[in-house]
Order: sequence, then C-alpha cells, then structure tokens
Amino acid sequence: MVNYSIMSLAEKAFNDGNGILRLVPTWVPRIFCIPGRRIKLHPDDYYALGASRGGIDERWFSSTTKADNGPLTAPNEGLSFVVYKDGSDIHKFLLKDAINELQDSLIGKRIWEKYNSWPIYSKFFDNQGALPFHIHHREMHAKLVNQSGKPEAYFFPPQLNNHGGDFPYTFFGFIPSVTKDEIKRCIKNFTKGDNKLVNYSRSYKLEPGTAWNVPPGLLHAPGSLCTYEPQKASDVFAMYESLTHGQLVPEELLWKDTPEEKRGDIDYLMEIIDWDLNIDPDFYNKHFMLPKSVKDLEKMKSEGYIENWTCYKSDDFSAKELTILPGCTATIKDGAAYGMIMVQGHGMMDDWKIETPTLIRFGQLTNDEFFVSENAAKKGVVIENLSENEPIVMLKHFGPNNPDLKV
Repeated sequence: MVNYSIMSLAEKAFNDGNGILRLVPTWVPRIFCIPGRRIKLHPDDYYALGASRGGIDERWFSSTTKADNGPLTAPNEGLSFVVYKDGSDIHKFLLKDAINELQDSLIGKRIWEKYNSWPIYSKFFDNQGALPFHIHHREMHAKLVNQSGKPEAYFFPPQLNNHGGDFPYTFFGFIPSVTKDEIKRCIKNFTKGDNKLVNYSRSYKLEPGTAWNVPPGLLHAPGSLCTYEPQKASDVFAMYESLTHGQLVPEELLWKDTPEEKRGDIDYLMEIIDWDLNIDPDFYNKHFMLPKSVKDLEKMKSEGYIENWTCYKSDDFSAKELTILPGCTATIKDGAAYGMIMVQGHGMMDDWKIETPTLIRFGQLTNDEFFVSENAAKKGVVIENLSENEPIVMLKHFGPNNPDLKV
C-alpha cells in the first residue's frame, strides 16, 4: 500500500471523484436510548460497542463534530471519514482533515472564509421511545463550556418509518399560562423521581413527510419516529426531565454542559430556557414545516425529478428531499456544497454508483453517503435511476444561508 499524506489523499480523492467524496457510515450510541432498529444496522450490531456504551440509535452524516458521550467516548466518535479506493488499496481519513486541506475548493469560499470549517451536520435519530424533555443551549450559554449553540430541525422520512415506535409524539415548549416558579419547582424535584415537567408542555403527533424547526433554548422531547436531523455543528445539551417512560435520567445529564461554578444553581438552568420561545402560543405556525417544491412541480417532473425543501426555517442550515423518477436521468444543480444520504433506490451519480442498502454490518462500507463540493453542485450532478419501477430518493443537508433557499 502506498503511503500518502492527508493532503495528497484528499486531493486525489477530490480529483478522482470529480469533486464528490464518498463517506463511511458513522454510528453513534446513546446510553439513555433504546434503538428503534430502523436505520438498517444489522440486528446483531445495535450493541456492537458494548452494553456499557448503550445501543446505537444514531447515524451521523457529513460530520466534523465529535459526539459528546461522556468519559467512554471514542477518540473519533461522531466524526465522518472519507473512503478512497486507489486500485486495490482502500484509504480512510477524516472529512474534517479533508476540509482543512481542500478548504474553499470543497465547501465553497463563502463558508470557508466565515467559519474555516463545515459548521453543520445531519443524522438519523432512531429511538424506540421518546427522549426526555431536554434543551440545546443558545450561543451565550454554550460558549461558556467552549461549545456552540445548537439549532436543529426534524424531518421524518417515510422510507425509515415502517413503524412509529412507542410514542410518535413530540413535546415542544410550555403551555402559555405556565409560570417560571412552576418550572423551577420541577427542576428542583429532579432527584425525587418523576419531576412532572412535561405536565406543563404540549405534544404534537408526528407525521412522516413533515418537519419541525427547533431553535436553541427550546425544551423538547423528541418522539419515536425515525428522524433525519440537520443541525449546527455542536453536541451541547442538558436533560431537564427526570423520568421518561419508566426510565430514570441520571442527574449528571441535568448539569451536562454547565460551567463548574454554576453546578447546583437552578437559576442558571432557568436562564438557559428561552422563555418567550417556550410559551409562544403561535409556536406551531412558526415552526412546523410541510415540504415546499423548489420550483414548478410539473416542470420538474418533465425533467425526470421532484425536489422539495424539507427544512427551511433556520439560517444555520437547510435540507432537501430529491426524487429521481424511475428510469429517468436528471442534472441537479445547487448553489452550495452539501452532504447527502440515500433512502431509496439505486443508480449512478456522475461516475459514482449509488445504492440504498437493506442491511449494514457495523464497520461495513456503503455507497449511500457522499459529500458534494460547491463547484460540483454548481456545475450540476447527473443522476441516473437504473430502476424501471422504483424512484431514487436522497436527503441533502446544506450549510448556513443557502443562496438557493426561496420558499
């Protein structure tokens, strides 16, 4: 095997792939979750990292963000790797390193000059039950622990929701009449069993094919649909609910990402909550999202494809669902770099074979995840659907302030 530097590997992979990089599946466990078993991991592999790490219920995409899973977190947990085949040799290297080497030629001048990094990632979140009521910090609080604030969004792909799990409802925020004293009392009762925090919230039934925008500072308890989740590059959070579906939440997760000098300070936990956002009576209208066509539907069909915006209410990221109709070939142009994941079908993307695996072993390579450079996206990616019957469907996640985003 020839030994290459990261620079030469990144350049060779970039040039040989015509500006498109193939990525390795990135699996992430969560000790507080039970896998919903809808992300195509082999049934024997959901606990491949051992019982002490919990079940694998997340797959991360285009990630330069390390997962924050406590002291047992592996060195590269959550980070995406590029895979490059040079003849019979197979090389793997971090997407983060490729971006550091290729810079604006990969992610575009606009994003590189502002962030010097890829500032978002996406994931499949796949839990059998609902998550505890928790919060992602706003920038002002996240930077106190050397992290970034974390806005995110949820889209529920029909292809990954053959069952709804145990609780396909999500709690968002509080009822408008709640008082701060009532919420503060719940937090104080965290170690006394059920602190009954969601008694003051509202739940919404989750529907495949729809989406929600979730700003930082919002308390939320994601339901049990398998979720495609674009988000800012951060893993900052704190759990405010003490008991979920009979499962106790460790107190250490209440104080996760709290500065050492603020631990035990309930008033600080209250400060993290964006109060006006949480009690907004118009929350549904402001944050629920139905798919929006990127342009005239009939014109797209005549060109062999359908493309919808799925997540479009955040300046920090956006996402699309692209469908290539059976037997069709379409040239798809975008104004910005993106990561993508296949959820249905097979075919070709430029010179790359693309396919949706039925089952994936832990550590196995796939042809379902890629990163498309800005120049390749602007030039146009030619996608050919090799099936006469089944569509190709892929999900695409973009960085901040997508220049194409008009809905």
